[in-house]
Amino acid sequence: MGSTGVLPALFFYLFAIVTVASAFMVIAARNPVHSVLFLILAFVNSAGLFLLAGAEFLALLLIVVYVGAVAVLFLFVVMMLDVDFAELREGFLQYLPIGGLVAFIVLAELLMVAGSWVLAPGAVAEVVQPIPDMDHVSNIQALGDILYTKYIFFFQIAGLILLVAMIGAIVLTLRHKPDVKRQDISRQVARRPETAIEIVKVESGKGI
Repeated sequence: MGSTGVLPALFFYLFAIVTVASAFMVIAARNPVHSVLFLILAFVNSAGLFLLAGAEFLALLLIVVYVGAVAVLFLFVVMMLDVDFAELREGFLQYLPIGGLVAFIVLAELLMVAGSWVLAPGAVAEVVQPIPDMDHVSNIQALGDILYTKYIFFFQIAGLILLVAMIGAIVLTLRHKPDVKRQDISRQVARRPETAIEIVKVESGKGI
């Protein structure tokens, strides 16, 4: 194997080992802030794996969306909220059977995927390319051509659904406190000079 084949393999094992170790530390770290930081590290190394696989769109998606927005949002929420994690861990044994079942299903699926590589190594090569006439374009350009032409209406509907969900979350969590002064735009617009200012005549040499 030449140097061109050794270098990608080294990067693959490096990214894979760091990703698995970071994912383990997400659930093993006692400090929730450290868990979020390990989650960001796992996202970054997963993006490196996607780059090695030629899926640069997914790599950029992990960095821009998950690391730049979701993980940072988790970090700020964990740091700002006074969450009693000791109280949350009290019901751990109650959900242990369901968690064990989910873990068993995920492990079985991973074993099936790994076993397919051993039993049928040519199965991956037989998968047809979804866009046969776009061999000369990049992954991002091919996805953009599909999203903004064939699936443009579904793409816009998904955006509207997310917008409605965001507005609904804001409305449900908005709380008006009676002692907090808030801006009333309609009252400000309806003000007149008679009610806004008071003209006082001050005699010379005297104060108000």
